[in-house]
Amino acid sequence: MHRITPARRLARGFTLVEVLVALGIVAIALLAGLQATAALTRHAQRQSDMLLGQTCAENELIRLRLARQLPDVGDSSVVCEQAGEVFTVALAVRPTPNFNFRRVDAQVFKGDESVLRLSTIAGRY
Repeated sequence: MHRITPARRLARGFTLVEVLVALGIVAIALLAGLQATAALTRHAQRQSDMLLGQTCAENELIRLRLARQLPDVGDSSVVCEQAGEVFTVALAVRPTPNFNFRRVDAQVFKGDESVLRLSTIAGRY
């Protein structure tokens, strides 16, 4: 009969359960990393959309200011393209208690999703 020595017992390797537990831990770590990467990608896209949307909204508000007249009360919509992305700027002009001023809200949409809203006051020139 052969006697198993302690050195021979150590050389037997890992059990199937140990390998499965290690694979489970690695899978969970990879899944967490993948979710973090996806969140960073979504955040970067959202930040880019907000920057481009802000440019569109500011362009429309400056256009109203350069017209040098009090804007008419009402709603309008303008399509704006920035960096190959298409945005829609919805302008809402509302009266204020002082008839020399109007409130102007510019809300930017990318598709159906609201990206940004800017508001200002336009006055008589």
